[in-house]
Amino acid sequence: MNRMRILLFLLFFGNVILSQENNMANEVRSVITQWHLAASEARFNDYFEAMSPNAVFIGTDAGENWSKNEFMVYAKPHFDKGKAWNFKTLEQNLYFNDKDDIAWFDELLDTQMKLCRGSGVLQKIDGEWKISHYVLSIVIPNENVSEVALMKQGTDNKIIEQLKKQ
Repeated sequence: MNRMRILLFLLFFGNVILSQENNMANEVRSVITQWHLAASEARFNDYFEAMSPNAVFIGTDAGENWSKNEFMVYAKPHFDKGKAWNFKTLEQNLYFNDKDDIAWFDELLDTQMKLCRGSGVLQKIDGEWKISHYVLSIVIPNENVSEVALMKQGTDNKIIEQLKKQ
């Protein structure tokens, strides 16, 4: 009888833990999904309220490494036109730290630039998940890397030289 109680105890608490993990994952997925949706619907305030005060957004261009405030300035004209960007998640992986107050993720996206990869970090701040860091990259098939590198080498060389002088 003791073995049965122990087994039932383990099954019950195992399910409770799994349920909590699923709820947390669903909360994080929801924040990311709603964040992307806010951009596609040009809801400026909703989009930026999903980000922490010290958030960073890194775009596809070498110069796109913005604080939240800098990114807001860049994004405002796009949102004001009623059409920002439209990212649809095709695949997503979530990870959590031991304290369950930091999550990081990667996602494959269908965008106006075709396939892109997003990755980011969320922090739980005052009980709410906030996006603190996001990186957007354009996906390049391995067989096209040489062609793309050749195409962008002039611009890249200028940026490399400028950065070396700093």
